[in-house]
Amino acid sequence: MNHARLGFGLFLAPFHALGDSPTLALERDLELIGWTDRLGYDEAWVGEHHTSGWETIASPELFLAVAAERTRHIRLGTGAISLPYHHPLMVADRVILLDHLTRGRINFGVGPGGHISDALMLGLDPAVLRDRMAEAIRVIVRLMTEPEPLTVRSEWFTLVDAVVQLRPYQRPTPPIAVTSMESPAGMRLAGELGAGVLSLTVAKATGGSMDLRRQWAEAEHSAEVAGTRVHRRDWRLVIPVHIAETRAQALAETREGGARHMLEYVEATTGRPCPVPGPAEQIVEQMAELGAWVIGTPEDLIAVITDLARMSGGFGTVLFWGHEWAPFDAVKRSHELIARYVMPHFQGSLAGLVASNTIVRAGADRLHELRSDATAKAKAAPPPGG
Repeated sequence: MNHARLGFGLFLAPFHALGDSPTLALERDLELIGWTDRLGYDEAWVGEHHTSGWETIASPELFLAVAAERTRHIRLGTGAISLPYHHPLMVADRVILLDHLTRGRINFGVGPGGHISDALMLGLDPAVLRDRMAEAIRVIVRLMTEPEPLTVRSEWFTLVDAVVQLRPYQRPTPPIAVTSMESPAGMRLAGELGAGVLSLTVAKATGGSMDLRRQWAEAEHSAEVAGTRVHRRDWRLVIPVHIAETRAQALAETREGGARHMLEYVEATTGRPCPVPGPAEQIVEQMAELGAWVIGTPEDLIAVITDLARMSGGFGTVLFWGHEWAPFDAVKRSHELIARYVMPHFQGSLAGLVASNTIVRAGADRLHELRSDATAKAKAAPPPGG
């Protein structure tokens, strides 16, 4: 890696299969963020969706306000606010308010919209979403950073002598991240803004179908043209992961839920074809073999992250898709194993312990001699007052 300390975090769409109580599902999402906060995760990102029945958080800002009250350290990100669905001034005001309420624990992730079905329900042409996202974030940055009143008459919103009453708690703005899929559009916009990136289709990289270096080069080129700078430490790669003590256990825990996610959500709900042939009871194994999902042990995940670092040239944070392919206790256990055995490998937290142990072990024989001599001397000494 190019950085001394790799960041770790959650990325919650979230995904919840139909048939479960939505109220309790949201409660589990909050519990998971609280759990990873206690485990030492750096970030948790929450998405915005309005259709599909599986992704039920319509306002990441509201959800993160509750999450902030249940956590102490973890940074909380909108991942992402669908900018074409909102007036830019309203987004700026909500994010700034959340930034103050959390004393600066907010990351501001933006995107064009997670589902075309959301846009269609709102009467929006999907072809205009990316351009409107770019237009909106440019205006939001100006609202957050420029003191002068701003007037904009756009095709889809109007501002007249607009100012935001509150300025961001974090200056000049909360850290901004742009979502990026397979096209270069997100990377180019991030470069123009000098913003971070949320790469959401990284799992395909381990299968060899995505050129991460070329993706980052798009951001760097765009930044050079715009006169800004992008930093690899602000690049986040999102991957689907479930970890257990053994690979067989991880596969067994996710076999039913993973297949249901692929067949009922990905294929039947979003219309994307399943990339593996099945049958259902073999989908999880096939997705793991394809390199699209990491289902295995801490050692397996260490190998994948190491490979992603090599393929990308370096990044700042790895995020794990929030899913419930396994029972909730097993999901929490997966994150605990990551915190105990994967995070230290990439954060240098074991280096001093290993060095100290190596030094002491090398002198173990001498230490034993000194201990024995001291004990013998103590035994031979006359009693006090003797």
